[in-house]
Amino acid sequence: MRFSVLGSTEVTNNGHHLELGGIRQRAILGYLLLNANKVVATSQILHAMWDGNPPPTARKMVQNAVSGIRRMLTHNTDPTTNPTLRTHPPGYQLRIDTETIDLYRFRRLVREGRHATTTNNPTRAAQLLTEALTLWRGRALADLVETGTCWSELAAIEDERLSALEDRLDAELACGRHREITPELEILTATEPMRERLCHQFMLALYRSGRQVDALRVYRRTREALVDGLGLEPGRSLQELQQRILEHDAKIQIPALTH
Repeated sequence: MRFSVLGSTEVTNNGHHLELGGIRQRAILGYLLLNANKVVATSQILHAMWDGNPPPTARKMVQNAVSGIRRMLTHNTDPTTNPTLRTHPPGYQLRIDTETIDLYRFRRLVREGRHATTTNNPTRAAQLLTEALTLWRGRALADLVETGTCWSELAAIEDERLSALEDRLDAELACGRHREITPELEILTATEPMRERLCHQFMLALYRSGRQVDALRVYRRTREALVDGLGLEPGRSLQELQQRILEHDAKIQIPALTH
């Protein structure tokens, strides 16, 4: 049995998609998957489902959804992955092998990719981080988000994705693939104009591609977005990169690979 939350909520058993029930049952399943192997208090579930304003029948609705999830889990035919949803005061605990959940495989691959970076193996880091990012099929729990679900956990997971993406782009730059990633960075910085790390990567990729003027233009655009949007100047890292580009500093040239 495999569980997917990096996109619409899905559960498959031997390649077959299982019926997950109504939106409330899907939401509670999604919330428990985000908190796999943790005891989640019923009060916490109620707050997540109804934003702190549950109806009088809310606890009964949660109990019904839990019963539906338990019935769905009985379809599992793989004895090596045997998830169980237990009643565990003050709430519930989904006991599960996290390797069956795409979010946790993503996190493991990101950790391995970052470790490869720290051991100066950018080629391996790029491979692992690319593998991690290919697990995403859209926004986390996209089907629930479309119905108005807005949990703080989802924003944090989206930030994990962006951070992993930036790590992968750093690894690609370290491998000398600046020209290959320039089109991707152009799209990303248009979508996230105030994310300074992406803008730093875009400037560096452009400069290493012989496009100094374009790199400086990206700096000016980023500065304008930060000043107009937040009333802030770019951080030290971005300012230093601008100065190094102006000076053709050898420190920002293509690095020599050791792997």
